[in-house]
Amino acid sequence: MLFWTRIKDYVILIGGFIVGALLVAISMNFFFIPNNIFSAGFNGVAQLLNLFLEAVFHIKVQVGTVILLFNIPIAIAGWFWAGRRFVVLSFLNNLLASELQIILPKVSIVNHEPILAALFGGVLLGVGIGLTFRLGFSTGGMDVVAAIVQKRTGRSIGSISMVINGMIVIIAGFFIGWQNAMYTIIGIYATSTAMDSIYTKYRKMTAFIVTKHPEEVIETLQINVVRGITVMDSKGAYTNEPSKTLMMVLSRYELSDMEYYTKEADPDAFINVVNTLTVSQNFVNEDLQRQIQMEKVAAQKQISDALNN
Repeated sequence: MLFWTRIKDYVILIGGFIVGALLVAISMNFFFIPNNIFSAGFNGVAQLLNLFLEAVFHIKVQVGTVILLFNIPIAIAGWFWAGRRFVVLSFLNNLLASELQIILPKVSIVNHEPILAALFGGVLLGVGIGLTFRLGFSTGGMDVVAAIVQKRTGRSIGSISMVINGMIVIIAGFFIGWQNAMYTIIGIYATSTAMDSIYTKYRKMTAFIVTKHPEEVIETLQINVVRGITVMDSKGAYTNEPSKTLMMVLSRYELSDMEYYTKEADPDAFINVVNTLTVSQNFVNEDLQRQIQMEKVAAQKQISDALNN
């Protein structure tokens, strides 16, 4: 049973990996780029840089190539300062999406309808990003930067994203035209809305895990997710069988890891995730939690050594 569950998970991961990259490439090549509408984040920056190089230096570089070059240093930084599984899958997904953008033709399928191009391109891009997020990785770019900042500080980069997107709109307005800048705003809004509807717009969530094997689940989560866990006694109303309910608050970048490692420790665990609007205190960053854990392990070892001697 566990073997087939693993196979199904891998099939879903690979399928989502391909579909997410394909949706990103389609949104860029068939909607955004041919209509001079700019995407959000580093994709939009890559589009602007592509136009700048062509207009000033007469150098033609594929937008997909520029996006890939942007993501190489980001992936290296993420390897050291963010979750490696998240970063590796995100970079590979970005690599596939960039290659597809280079291979696929850049032809608008909604000629003379820039509003439709902005809406459909934004929705497809948002679906692609949201799908990858649900599977535990992203399309690269700002998402990896966000994961690095989240892991290092426990904070979001919403303000940085707003500044970058605002600059994209302003620069597009000056050099392409303010009408195209308005279409860019529509595309960015459609991307954000679609991504939120598929994944979640909340930065923090609370997970309730009902399990009959709490020790195994707790040990696995504390090693791989490194978040505080509250243990509560519980009992099934129908079966009257005792169980434990584990409660933990985590960021959206840790949600997929939590689900994966919980099911690895207890395939029958019941997981309920709810949105968390605010956390008043004690939601420290991962590095501090890992340091606390290492100090705890070292202290336990010292006590064990002292008792054995």
